[in-house]
Amino acid sequence: LRPMRYVVTGDGMLIAGSEAGMVPVDESTIREKGALGPGQMIAVDMVEGKLFHDTEMKDKLAAAQPYGEWVGKIVDLNSLLRDIPETQTFTGGELRKRQIAAGFTIEELEQILAPMAEDGKEMVASMGDDTPPAVLSSVYRPLSHYFRQNFSQVTNPPIDSLREGRVMSLKTRFGNLRNVLDENNSQTEILVLESPFIANREFDVMVQRFGDQVAFIDCTFPVGEGLDDLRQGLERIRGEAEDAVRSGAGQLVLSDEHQGPDKVGMPMILATSAVHSWLTRKGLRTFCSINVRSAECIDPHYFAVLIGSGATTVNPYIAQDSIADRIDRGLLDGSLTDAMRRYRDAIDAGLLKIMSKMGISVISSYRGGLNFEAVGLSRAMVAEYFPGMQSRISGIGLTGVEQKLEEVHKRGWLGGADVLPIGGFYKARRSGEKHAWEAQTMHMLQSACDRASYDVWKQYSAAMRANPPIHLRDLLDIKTLGKPVPIEEVESITSIRKRFVTPGMSLGALSPEAHKTLNVAMNRIGAKSDSGEGGEDPAHFVPEPNGDNPSAKIKQVASGRFGVTAEYLNACEELEIKVAQGAKPGEGGQLPGMKVTALIARLRHSTPGVTLISPPPHHDIYSIEDLAQLI
Repeated sequence: LRPMRYVVTGDGMLIAGSEAGMVPVDESTIREKGALGPGQMIAVDMVEGKLFHDTEMKDKLAAAQPYGEWVGKIVDLNSLLRDIPETQTFTGGELRKRQIAAGFTIEELEQILAPMAEDGKEMVASMGDDTPPAVLSSVYRPLSHYFRQNFSQVTNPPIDSLREGRVMSLKTRFGNLRNVLDENNSQTEILVLESPFIANREFDVMVQRFGDQVAFIDCTFPVGEGLDDLRQGLERIRGEAEDAVRSGAGQLVLSDEHQGPDKVGMPMILATSAVHSWLTRKGLRTFCSINVRSAECIDPHYFAVLIGSGATTVNPYIAQDSIADRIDRGLLDGSLTDAMRRYRDAIDAGLLKIMSKMGISVISSYRGGLNFEAVGLSRAMVAEYFPGMQSRISGIGLTGVEQKLEEVHKRGWLGGADVLPIGGFYKARRSGEKHAWEAQTMHMLQSACDRASYDVWKQYSAAMRANPPIHLRDLLDIKTLGKPVPIEEVESITSIRKRFVTPGMSLGALSPEAHKTLNVAMNRIGAKSDSGEGGEDPAHFVPEPNGDNPSAKIKQVASGRFGVTAEYLNACEELEIKVAQGAKPGEGGQLPGMKVTALIARLRHSTPGVTLISPPPHHDIYSIEDLAQLI
């Protein structure tokens, strides 16, 4: 990701580095100058005293062994399945029970699964999340909701999965668990998939092909025998996995499909990481692949957490059956095979975006890396089953997880319900997830502003304070400092206000009216507002007749450079360089085309109606030196 420039002197000295002129060299002694492009290399043979250039060296290496012949022996599993239609495992009432027990909601099927099966893309929606973290939620949330994706920046920069996709790969391989450095035809005794996503039919073919190498491990535990059943179940599957690998099994299949009225399915993220970490501890992980059949898995984040926890492949069998069910009920056109292809495309694109945030280009480097932070899981549980992952605030342990599992299991298998819960996670619903901003409180806030009524404002404030904890900050209390301090020793209100800042959010994401109001308000009290990354109307750079200043004191420069002009940069007190898009899932900051009005397009120097994306990385910041240069 950084340039390399080199010179060769007449006496055979090679000098290479990221910048030309790092080492003073007499120009008259230079025999050759060069710079390496992406994917290029040079090599020095110290014995022969010879410099090999890119093409010369690659030709020499390529001719050393009959690689072309060997590569022809690789089996492409995808090609074996092209003419085989996809299948459904569970239908009707059995499927409903399994969906409810897996925590599925109508909202997830309609807003998450359906768009992927129909269009091959994730649904684009607003960023705002005013729901509680999973640990504070009163409704069932899958274990994936306790994991937050990490992101990289500057010296270890993210990758742009859209513009740099040619250097990224989801290719997944099985077999050849011997020394990867051996240069012989054993390296190609492998089975290859284009993606870790395995549909039901692919799973069946894979199991048939590997035959006796496959060991099935049941990831369920008995209902209601105690509060330690989950822990005992995890110990059992760890032991079964170790025994299977020591007995020669190269393919482990972890599955929760044997759940039922008397058996609870384990969270497959927990089961996968438990087995992966145990085999790693025992020095056995490199001798097997871990293939996961998960009822809960539905979205790219769940796939990412499973793979980051050690899964080689993932089969979302209930998600597939849910797609088949929509086709049977006339809610989705076409064949199941075509719908699954589109679903896979959406999941694959999501995985690439998630990997790119960490600067990881191949799925094998992401696998087992636990590039997450736990929010709301106990440190003891994380240390045992997700070693190396951070859990700053701790939270529930195995007992708490087991209680939540048994509650949702009871609703699915024993509750008699045949209709999924509404959900309410993405949009507030009366019987769904709690939201900080709901219709009643929003109405009170708008009424207080429209009527300039302090009484209504107090009602709104009281209603907000009466809410159960929704954000982590709601759990904080004001700490008393002891004896009162004389007011003369306290900093003045005017001075304190200087420290107040409204976070950066573009006027495209808010609205021109809200954006301007924030700027004017903060300038009136001597505080600062942040423009966000979408530029600002030059008309705001001039104070209004009544003295109000509608210009943000902090101007943001992000990777998309939207609206960044010399005039914009000069009309501020402070510049903020957004070095990464870590707060946004996947592909950086995205403004949907429907929000790109004529005004937004003019400010961003774009075209109305066209979706605008800020890449995860700055394409001119790949080191701390690059950042210093930009500053």
